[in-house]
Amino acid sequence: MVSGPGALPGAVPEERRGAGLLDLRGCDVPSEARLERIREVLGRNGIAWVAGLAPGQVRLDAVRELVCDHCHDYVVLPCEGGLLATVLGHAHGMARLARDAATVVPPPDGMVGESPVMQLLYRKLRRAALTGAPVCIWGETGTGKELAAAAIHRHSARHGAPLVVINCGAIPESLVQSELFGFERGAFTGASQRKRGRFELADGGTLFLDEIGDLPLESQASLLRFLEQGTIQRLGGHEEIPVDARILCATHVDLAAAVDSGRFREDLYHRLRVIELRMPPLRERAGDIELLAAWALARHAGEGGHRCLGFTRDALVAMHDHPWPGNVRELVNRVRQAVVMAEGPRITARDLRLEDAVPVLQTLDEARMEGERAAIERALLRNGRRLQAAASDLGISRVTLYRLMNRHGLRGGADETGTA
Repeated sequence: MVSGPGALPGAVPEERRGAGLLDLRGCDVPSEARLERIREVLGRNGIAWVAGLAPGQVRLDAVRELVCDHCHDYVVLPCEGGLLATVLGHAHGMARLARDAATVVPPPDGMVGESPVMQLLYRKLRRAALTGAPVCIWGETGTGKELAAAAIHRHSARHGAPLVVINCGAIPESLVQSELFGFERGAFTGASQRKRGRFELADGGTLFLDEIGDLPLESQASLLRFLEQGTIQRLGGHEEIPVDARILCATHVDLAAAVDSGRFREDLYHRLRVIELRMPPLRERAGDIELLAAWALARHAGEGGHRCLGFTRDALVAMHDHPWPGNVRELVNRVRQAVVMAEGPRITARDLRLEDAVPVLQTLDEARMEGERAAIERALLRNGRRLQAAASDLGISRVTLYRLMNRHGLRGGADETGTA
């Protein structure tokens, strides 16, 4: 299938899927919304995409990332028909091989998601685990960068050795050097004995440097030295100590911008990004939102005072429409709070504090349930929560009132005896 410049391919019939040519000329600086739509289309299984680019377009960061992540190959257009036929033929052959193999990659332990962007991430995680090269994981806060690092370590040849984690932004700048590289006795006031740093603790395993963008320049120089020589020096010491540790790092900031501003060493930047992994934000994982919400509900179900049976329709609509600036972490925290605070059997958009995100959507049954619950609450309030009086007020028996209160998750009244 060939699309015009800047156009997006539509759905491809299953029996015709194979290779596709996507003409990206004219898309030099695509908007984020357009990039998301392109990623969604290119992430569909069964098609090996070849990108058609204008001369020099591959040097643009957004275009290069799109081609590397989603395309089998690229050609500079216009080109000879023979070259195009060869490239598309090769892509078609690779698509057939991939189609014959299993296409769904199971998520690593601790990771949840089945969307195309997560399937792509799982494949990259497994490839990264097979090497010993440094990996730089970048993405917005709350996207699960530490989970990705743990997955790489677990599937690597170093899985039997420690995974040592340190958050570079959570340690005072004056202590970072000693935390990472340790210190000798007498190195500073209070250093009464030798201490091994995180590098030595990770010997034979993996060292994960979270928020690497906050690492002070002095420690950046020491880290670069380790990457080049495989040795460290403890603070206050002169001995070169060999350490065998794989370096993984993560950041939510733009390291290239930090290099331009002088806050991050350019030589270290290039040494760390041998393998780059991008954690997709939740807004690019629409198909995973309900799955993640159900996982969070199951995980925290025991924290509420009553049993939550799931989510109402308005809650699901609100979750899909919310932009999730805090990503998966925000979703999990909202569901957890809703489990604790919800009064009904199902979590609503109001329980998630997302009631302003969508108009109120109710089925007739949901409207009846809401009206019934409100009527019972008003009757209990008018009658001082005395069940018999509230039941008479509602024109029902005490037994029926007690059953309805259980149905709506309402607490017993002042005259409850424990038997209805």
